[in-house]
Amino acid sequence: MKSERQRDNDGFFEKVYEITLLIPYGRVTSYGAIARFLGSGQSARMVGWALNSSHTRPDFIPAHRVVNRNGLLTGKHHFGNSTTMQQLLENEGIIIEDNRIIDFPEKFWDPMKEL
Repeated sequence: MKSERQRDNDGFFEKVYEITLLIPYGRVTSYGAIARFLGSGQSARMVGWALNSSHTRPDFIPAHRVVNRNGLLTGKHHFGNSTTMQQLLENEGIIIEDNRIIDFPEKFWDPMKEL
């Protein structure tokens, strides 16, 4: 039986997945932007935990489109190997140098403004 905290986390994780599914192809957002949109601005790390768990789901969650606030691919080690996240983003036309998204401000999708 799940504790109340586990159920709360499950609900939060599901909300993170719902927002992540809305990130357009060829765009990225940040952990913090998702947390702020969900009304929990201090929960960027928890957004990361949710996305780390998304790989075990049967449906595809485009977690590769979520990066840190500076455009760094900080979650890349959760994608099986260290180049998968970059390859997925480059397949969408995003240019990466030294684990950082080039033109990050232009590629950034802010759910607070876009939804």
